[in-house]
Amino acid sequence: MENLLITIAKGLVENKDAVNVTVDAPAEDGTIVYHLHVAQEDMGRVIGKQGRIAKALRTVMRAVASRSDSKIAVEID
Repeated sequence: MENLLITIAKGLVENKDAVNVTVDAPAEDGTIVYHLHVAQEDMGRVIGKQGRIAKALRTVMRAVASRSDSKIAVEID
């Protein structure tokens, strides 16, 4: 799933080398948090107007996670 998040993010940004994802250990409820790091100038491209792109990104990732019966959260840093 980490590779999927990186692939989607690289399609959105101009500075593709700055895209990085870190993964936290699962929380008590089993939620795994993915932290997406992009360059500062690309932050607006990943978040989108009123957060629409970020919301869509989180929705896609949750849908993929539900296929493997896991919970995830995506944080954009």
